[in-house]
Amino acid sequence: MPLSKIQLSSSTGRRRLNPNGAMLVSQRATTKATLTNGYNCLDRVYTYKNHDGVVEESQSTDVPNSDFYNSLKHRVTTADTSIAATQYHSITTRLEGGNVTQLGFGTSGAKKVTVSFWVKSSVAGAYGAAIRNHNSTRFNQATMTINSADTWEKKSITYTGDTGGTWNKNTSEGLQFQLSQAMGTSYQGTSADTWVTDVDVAPANQVNWLATVGNTFYITGLQIEEGDTATEFEHLSFAEELLLCQRYFQVVGNSAYFAGNGVGSASIAVGIPLATPMRAEPSVPDTGYKFHRSGNTNSGTNSVTAVTYATIGSSNLQLRVNFGSSISDEVAYVLNATTADLHLESEL
Repeated sequence: MPLSKIQLSSSTGRRRLNPNGAMLVSQRATTKATLTNGYNCLDRVYTYKNHDGVVEESQSTDVPNSDFYNSLKHRVTTADTSIAATQYHSITTRLEGGNVTQLGFGTSGAKKVTVSFWVKSSVAGAYGAAIRNHNSTRFNQATMTINSADTWEKKSITYTGDTGGTWNKNTSEGLQFQLSQAMGTSYQGTSADTWVTDVDVAPANQVNWLATVGNTFYITGLQIEEGDTATEFEHLSFAEELLLCQRYFQVVGNSAYFAGNGVGSASIAVGIPLATPMRAEPSVPDTGYKFHRSGNTNSGTNSVTAVTYATIGSSNLQLRVNFGSSISDEVAYVLNATTADLHLESEL
């Protein structure tokens, strides 16, 4: 390995600010036929969706080269040939405030940010690529051009750091990168590398990628980093990427069992170990639990009336599951989820 490359790696440390840039982790599913506004399949990829079409999301093995194994794929299954002024379809990755403090956004020392990625689309033309803040008051939009349809292309965009606005530096959303596949005129503008307060996330000649059934869009190798240069994509192991994603979303399989203790006549207090500390108190489904009393062959499937949080620690989550009745105080129970996996969600 050349000495210069060794020096680069040792002096810069971890460069990629965004988890799952190689699209390796897809905890919720590997395919979702009808994606919705929000997180769908691949971890840390949020879709803004407001239109009359239908798009499928999947984890693909169509990749630009041997450096990558997976990509995010969107495919149009129902077309929307006319995008209204306030309609849109775009993907975004949201970064936690505490992970981007070094950028200095909102201060006089704000640094440049470079976003690089591999992309392939069946529709050539202009696409909006924007950096924005958490409360939609600061936008910096650039145009990403697909030169040749159905061809992998490497893109790199550098944004001037924002010396104004409000940028969180805690456990809430710090900034996001948004890539638009279709965008109504209400959200189009001309703010190339200029920070504005209007919602400006796409150029006036933005393509309508939704116009034809079968259109596809792939992305992988997404890297957001400090500075004005796109460096080589920083690969992490699958285990490292998974752990970074589990700060925001964890799956507990429906075959898992947890020890609990009866509290009064209605509730069971149960502890769930966490793979890693979560960003904030997660949401937990309140249906689909089954309890079994220790030393007794009888089990219950009473409907859950509420799930509340007793405590959340660095390595476990303690829930109080209210079944309404049939519980004995201070008696040991075993609890498991019977109808589906438990999704612990603490997303941005």
